[in-house]
Amino acid sequence: MRKGIQGIIILLFVIGLPVQAAAREVYVALGDSLAAGQTPYQQIDQGYTDLIAAELARSGNLALFSKDLAFPGYTAEQVYQSIQSDEAKELLNQSSLITISAGANDLLRVVASNPEQGTLSYQQRTADLALNEARKSLVKLLSELQNVAPNATIYVVGYYFAYPHVAESQKQGTAKELDRLNEVLKRTAETYGATFVSVEAMMNQALQQYVPNPADVHPVQEGYRQMANAVLSKLPHPSVIELYEMPVPHPISFEEILQQRQIQREASDEQASYQKIGLALARILPLA
Repeated sequence: MRKGIQGIIILLFVIGLPVQAAAREVYVALGDSLAAGQTPYQQIDQGYTDLIAAELARSGNLALFSKDLAFPGYTAEQVYQSIQSDEAKELLNQSSLITISAGANDLLRVVASNPEQGTLSYQQRTADLALNEARKSLVKLLSELQNVAPNATIYVVGYYFAYPHVAESQKQGTAKELDRLNEVLKRTAETYGATFVSVEAMMNQALQQYVPNPADVHPVQEGYRQMANAVLSKLPHPSVIELYEMPVPHPISFEEILQQRQIQREASDEQASYQKIGLALARILPLA
């Protein structure tokens, strides 16, 4: 995938890494649409994970970045399932830095939002079940990462209130559930030695501006900058992305993403076929 879109892998150093590059981060982003960089208008652009990678690259601290395992709509269970392939495990085994956005889709899918009327509604029992499912899936995810990514420092990224445009009288209940989700993420992260990153304070500075579409829960690039800076503040060498360092927006559609993923998959299959042929020849030729 190209820079700033789903599936991006930036490889800055390959075989023959100089010794001084060994400490540079191999950054893998896991999660949902926020990890993927979804815009408020059903497109994908550079989200907080891309901005973190760019900041690390500017400071010479990035070896590789991938958000190939992040995709819009993923629940916490789907994020867990995304790391089960051999390819995913191979990538994660190399990682030194992992960020996770997981759990919001478990909760928000049980919240009925009416942007025209500015209302929100949900059933408490359903929300309780959704939060418990998110917790169980995050436990499995973090436990698995301890095995497949033993050298990675892991950051679990929290969520902001996703409905800033609804009527004030409608906010309290859903805000309470999102607070409960963040508490679940925080407690579970700490149990498994990961770091929880709260983004609420940064996003609440101008939440309606950062999440401008009443019919959508995703932020604009400036919102993603706030999220990225919240994560960067927790790294061993904190830094800040300034406004002048922001990239020019380059959103693409989901259809383009899926097309490019198919091209990648076909290219990968073709390469695997060539490797199998090579292995066969390597075994046959000496017998000639």
